[in-house]
Amino acid sequence: MSILDTAVGWLRYGEPAEGSAPAGRPGPNGSRPRLQTDPARRRYRDVRELIAGVHNPTPLVRLNRVGPAGAEGYLKLEWFNPFGSIKDRTALYLLEGMRRRGELAGRELVEPTSGNTGIALAALAALEGIPLTVTIPSGAPQEKITLLRMLGATVMATPDDLCPVDNPSDGAIALARAVADSPAHRGRYAMPNQYANPDNVRAHYETTGPEIWEQTEGRVRTFVAGFGTCGTISGVGRFLKERDPSIRVVAVEPQKGHHLPGLKNLQEAKAPAILDRSVLDDVVRVDDGPAYAMARRLFREEGLIVGPSSGAIVAAMARLDGASAGLTVGISPDGGHKYASFYAERLEEEGSG
Repeated sequence: MSILDTAVGWLRYGEPAEGSAPAGRPGPNGSRPRLQTDPARRRYRDVRELIAGVHNPTPLVRLNRVGPAGAEGYLKLEWFNPFGSIKDRTALYLLEGMRRRGELAGRELVEPTSGNTGIALAALAALEGIPLTVTIPSGAPQEKITLLRMLGATVMATPDDLCPVDNPSDGAIALARAVADSPAHRGRYAMPNQYANPDNVRAHYETTGPEIWEQTEGRVRTFVAGFGTCGTISGVGRFLKERDPSIRVVAVEPQKGHHLPGLKNLQEAKAPAILDRSVLDDVVRVDDGPAYAMARRLFREEGLIVGPSSGAIVAAMARLDGASAGLTVGISPDGGHKYASFYAERLEEEGSG
């Protein structure tokens, strides 16, 4: 059973709201019963029920003009999650794992982020009244920092010379750990630690991987995702390899000093503890230029408003040999709206509109 079946157990489909009358019966003083959750009508009691899972997958969309030549290429649009990224899955699993282990009671949260995990954690924490502090590179998109603050998170921006925006990382992790472990804060903070927490991998082993297998009817031959926290590529890769060991798993790694928030170059930052290298068949290096060029193509040729990391992933897909790649699925971690300021700078530099 997936954690999504228990994460919001008090909000299960069809369960009467507290204090409401059973369906079809009048309530107190003759009041009408409350509407019940009904996914068929897209009616939900809580936004958490919108987080993707096997029974509510994110869309898988065919790439018709870009992608691996001579092969079917699909992009899984994770920005259809309610808080805007694939990290919604991760955040839900991180918090539920902490709850099971008794790590949340009476404590605040602190977590390093390049933005997406922080946003999802902030939204979920807000629903439960749990204070959250995030450490984030000061050069992260202003859109993400604004969203974090709107959700009530305390934002501690880390100077880029300590923690480059482009490899969320070691600087932000160290700062978050210092906050959590400070003697002055003893017992105050709990840290989900997405870079080392197996629940990050579990989220994708139990949801993203099975979704891809079902949506492709078991025909997926190549899976492509970026190095970041490495929960996605480890969890999905493990699931797919268990179904068919011949499925190829390809990781995308950006250049050193890159400008692709959410991705990680493992030569300049420590590899996350949860990375499972045994599932990797290949690593493709994608520099900033090709990544942003492909992001623009996805906007203008496929009508997909994606973030820069999606451009890197599809650029890697386009390099694959279609004959051997077969049906290829790439992850689109988030949408482009949170990067409007980054894209505006690129357009200005290029002198294009």
